[in-house]
Formats: sequence, C-alpha cells, structure tokens
Amino acid sequence: MVVITRRSGETKDSMFRKFSRLFMDENIVDELRKKQYYRKPSIKKREDAKDLMKARARRKRGRMGFFKRREKKI
Repeated sequence: MVVITRRSGETKDSMFRKFSRLFMDENIVDELRKKQYYRKPSIKKREDAKDLMKARARRKRGRMGFFKRREKKI
C-alpha cells in the first residue's frame, strides 16, 4: 500500500511525483495484471522456469565480459 504524507511547503506536483514513483516501485500494476485472470499451476510453473532460464543467461553473459583476454604488451 502506498501512503504519502504532506510536508509543509510541498506542492501537489511534488506529491504526485512521489506517489507515482512509490506506486511504480511497489509493482502494483504488474500484480493486478497477473491476478486479473486465473492461471493453471502448470502454466505458472512453466513461466517461472522460463524466467529462471532468462535470468541465468543474463548472469552468464555478464560474467563472460569479465574474463576477456588481455592483449600482451611488447
């Protein structure tokens, strides 16, 4: 739940920016979209496995950049 308290001298625009930032950080919209329709447990499991594979591939690509060979100086 997102709660914003108004401080003295704070404008409506700054409060709205703060609210929208917190709202996006909480991923409320994503959760609502996920819960909008029923998904079978087998489909959930399949999607979770797919996300895990993507995360592993991203991590592997990130590590491979560390181990580049250095050129020898002559």
